[in-house]
Amino acid sequence: MSSGDLEVRQLRYFVAVAEELHFGRAAARLGMAQPPLSRSIRELERQLGVTLFERTTRQVRLTAAGEVLLRDARTALEAVTAAAHRARQAGSASPRLRIALKADVDGGLLPQILHTYGADGASLPSELVLGGFGEQPQALRDGIADVGLVLCPFDGRGLDSEPLLTEPVLVALATADPLTARTRLSLADLAGRKLPGGSPASHGRPVERPSRTEAEWPASNLSEIFSLVETGSVVFFAPASVARRYPRPGIAYRPVSDLPDATLAVAWPQEARSPAVAAFVRAACAVAAAGHARTEALLQSPTP
Repeated sequence: MSSGDLEVRQLRYFVAVAEELHFGRAAARLGMAQPPLSRSIRELERQLGVTLFERTTRQVRLTAAGEVLLRDARTALEAVTAAAHRARQAGSASPRLRIALKADVDGGLLPQILHTYGADGASLPSELVLGGFGEQPQALRDGIADVGLVLCPFDGRGLDSEPLLTEPVLVALATADPLTARTRLSLADLAGRKLPGGSPASHGRPVERPSRTEAEWPASNLSEIFSLVETGSVVFFAPASVARRYPRPGIAYRPVSDLPDATLAVAWPQEARSPAVAAFVRAACAVAAAGHARTEALLQSPTP
């Protein structure tokens, strides 16, 4: 076997060891015994003619060659996974356009986009692929979704995108919070407050993937997050469209002067050739452009 004949199995084994930096943990992760895993890595090194790991009795470290292979192996494995998902989708008896997004993080555009997309002759029936904050780009790379609505900045490897909407980010506070007495805040004002994922709010991360914190806050969706905000446990940064969609008597929204605006974009794999993907992108851009035009007209109209 030549170095050009690497197998997917070899790459999976290598990535597991490279990420764990421990042969025992990597073997457990792969569901196999350690000796055959070690043999497979030695065979891979022999095949490539390089050393991928520095091994001592105390630790395992990647060599420079191993670092390069890890980067490319991850890309290759993503491509294999995506190819399988897309082949199944293409061979389906009822193919659909799979749209990745975080629930309610669509700038309020999704209903009109779907309406406009449905009127395009190249459209397919659509299916929403819901995920957490920041999961949409990987869903596109993995072939789980065909097109997505994503918040910027995002990991754009292998993707093309078009911006649709830029809007302010507000902070959601409990109405009993003393800061609600002010009409505008800065990140410095939020020192000591926590975001749902446990990070300090003063670090200014307007889009943070919620997770359980040391206090085991179950911040898995917006409804739960807002319930936590109402108790004063956390604050939450939300695009203005989300704030409009979720008015709650126990929550007050305030602008934060030094938070960057949130930009919503439509993204799709660079290699996509689907007419349905192109139709969705056209629809998204058209709806966004119409919204911009209406906003400009309102701003330019004289005040009565």
